[in-house]
Amino acid sequence: MSKTFPLMLAVAILAAVSGYFAAKKFGPDPSGQQQATAAGPQALLGQKRPDFSHLDSAGQPVSAADYDGKILLLNFWASWCAPCVEEMPMLSRLQEAYSASGLQVLGIALDDPERAAAFAEDMALAYPVLLGAADVVVTGRRYGNSSGMLPFSVLIDQQGMVRWTHLGLLESEMLEQKVRALTRSD
Repeated sequence: MSKTFPLMLAVAILAAVSGYFAAKKFGPDPSGQQQATAAGPQALLGQKRPDFSHLDSAGQPVSAADYDGKILLLNFWASWCAPCVEEMPMLSRLQEAYSASGLQVLGIALDDPERAAAFAEDMALAYPVLLGAADVVVTGRRYGNSSGMLPFSVLIDQQGMVRWTHLGLLESEMLEQKVRALTRSD
């Protein structure tokens, strides 16, 4: 038996235990409140948006219900995610262009809260940012992002129905077309 076998065995046990606790922490919501995500982001299309509550950069709780009656674009991001950072100026322009039509872009950061708040301030975003860590992972899963990949965006209509989801870098023209379609449906 090799001298490295006990070390490899210890690493394997540690990995298994870590995986178990990660699954317990980030796995399905034991309360039963979590929407089914096995089918992925498309599973929520046409359904009522799940609620959530996260802190804003001032430390105040903000929920999805605070935006009832508006077109809501949720954008899950992190400061270390290059595609997330790339789409932020476009999201700010979109917020400015369509706020009078009822659009509210809402960034939800999966990042260190202090770093994310400072990053958002440096970017001078035209939309609010919510902060969190494991709780943001749970919210992302409730919206169908079972992979946890970023960026992830969800477009919700004025009645709170999920109308579109997108995993990956947003294309400005496609997103604007989706938003315009909802502003005309008033």
